[in-house]
Amino acid sequence: MTDLHTSLPPLLPREVLFGNPEKAQPRLSPDGERLAYLAPVDGVLNVWVGPVGSPVGGEDYRPVTKDDKRGIRAYFWAEDNKHIVYLQDVGGNEDWRIYAADPETRETRDLTPFDGVQAQLLAKNRSSPDALLVGLNKENPQVHDVYRLSISGGDLELVAKNPGNVAQWIADRDFRVRGAMSATLEGGFDLLFRETEEDDWDTLVSWGPEDALNSGPIGFSGDGVRIYLLDSRGANAAQLASLNLRSGAYDVLAGDERYDVSDALVNPETYQIEAVAIEKARAEWIVLDERVRDDFEAIRKLDRGDFAVTSRDRADENWLVAFTADDRGPSYYSYRRGEREGDQLFNAWPALDEHTLARMEPVSFTARDGLAIEGYLTLPPGAGREGLPMVLDVHGGPWARDAWGYNPEAQWFANRGYACLQVNYRGSTGYGKNFLNAGNKEWGAKMHDDLVDAVEWAVGGGIADPERVAIYGGSYGGYAALVGATFTPDLFRCAVDIVGPSSLITLINSIPPYWSTFLATFYQRVGNPETEEEFLKSRSPLFFVDRIRIPMLIAQGANDPRVKQAEAEQVVAAMKEKGIDHEYLLFEDEGHGFAQPENRLKFYAAAEKFLAKHLGGRYEDD
Repeated sequence: MTDLHTSLPPLLPREVLFGNPEKAQPRLSPDGERLAYLAPVDGVLNVWVGPVGSPVGGEDYRPVTKDDKRGIRAYFWAEDNKHIVYLQDVGGNEDWRIYAADPETRETRDLTPFDGVQAQLLAKNRSSPDALLVGLNKENPQVHDVYRLSISGGDLELVAKNPGNVAQWIADRDFRVRGAMSATLEGGFDLLFRETEEDDWDTLVSWGPEDALNSGPIGFSGDGVRIYLLDSRGANAAQLASLNLRSGAYDVLAGDERYDVSDALVNPETYQIEAVAIEKARAEWIVLDERVRDDFEAIRKLDRGDFAVTSRDRADENWLVAFTADDRGPSYYSYRRGEREGDQLFNAWPALDEHTLARMEPVSFTARDGLAIEGYLTLPPGAGREGLPMVLDVHGGPWARDAWGYNPEAQWFANRGYACLQVNYRGSTGYGKNFLNAGNKEWGAKMHDDLVDAVEWAVGGGIADPERVAIYGGSYGGYAALVGATFTPDLFRCAVDIVGPSSLITLINSIPPYWSTFLATFYQRVGNPETEEEFLKSRSPLFFVDRIRIPMLIAQGANDPRVKQAEAEQVVAAMKEKGIDHEYLLFEDEGHGFAQPENRLKFYAAAEKFLAKHLGGRYEDD
């Protein structure tokens, strides 16, 4: 067996892996004359702005926002070319507020100053540069009404009243709300349409429960005559389709038999879809508009990673492109369409370049019932691929998926000496509706069987040491870790649960009020506490704590609105009562995950010592 402590490259510091990026998420101003990006100010991510052409990060760039707590994680330029707009909550409570910052005056204003209200950004529009369409649940906490919000004045105008079942609103190029997604009692969705905002709603498309999670509207065409859809009706995987709202003509524009269309590049001026991505083992782009074909060919030559166009100026002459690769941090390029040339702007984590990172290998195996399962394997550099301690890293959702590219946790595990196996178990998105629906009411059952089969695949292939396998994850992945510790404790040496539900009954009964339009989906895909209480108990780790025979680390955010603190507290209390070995970390100023770097670093420090104690890998001294 390889001696991990002598064969591995030097320790990669936690601060480099899980601290703030040096710079990230560049965005061009609409006029193309200024560049914004995220960078720390006193350890907190804020937006910086400077002139295009000046050295990025040089003396001409300065911070224009003043967040001093959680850090800004997503933002954009308003179409007025004057403001930076971003969302922020308090302590992870997800009661988002919308803020506007003026880069010239450095003044920041709260545009939605309502306590206990969640703001959603619905649309911005070049024809209405001073306005945003936003959703607010201030009249009814269960649903969001649509308002027109003035960026300069902060005025709100009600545009569309939610009748109580609308989960999503769709506006056209002229800022008219002409589409809506209405939740059905069966767990499906109806696409509603009206020609004008004065007309009554008509049902345009109905998606039953079998199609609901991988289908839905992308948006209207520029002329408002067509609507673009992701649609799996009559197919397995979601295809890109165009529906003519006047003639009823329906055209499939792109798709794949097994994999869903995962992304679309929409022209911000014409609203035409120029290209779509299909996430297979890696992302593959299909160009639909010949006017960008040469651009995509030129961009592919800039970097070996997978890319996405993330920003473009109003003249559409300059684009910003983000690349992700498995063995380095995200990298950003400026691309000039006229010249078909690009230059690297910066790497998000340049300190990673000083270290040896691992490669991410797409893998697949057949589950016990014959279902094809895909995932990714990341191995410790220099340690070979035999008899390794392994961490099964389970993604959250569960209606999500792991993808190829830079993953700080996978790199962390590999650097500490563990094989990292990520599995897109049944119920994961991206693999068509048959695969997605195979996870219905299989929490803690066939979904977990896929994880068990993944471990057996790795052990059977000689990769993993069967005596040194951990299960680790957040959200649904945290639930999977609890299931692993209770339902299959002999398979794992230890388990790490991050914000995972311990009881499916209390999870569903305590969802945030604004998830009301999604409740039927929970009933259909997980279970109904009112009619299936015993079934949900049989899938809830809380009721099987006495089976735990392995050490556990549990981490929870006190303000988590999705998986409440009680989900952790009740299983911790049960383990205490039974004298089961465990560690518990509660972060008072976090929600569903750990946004603040100091909290992330505290968690990962505890987690790597926990794993080293039980699996024998390395850890970084404090």
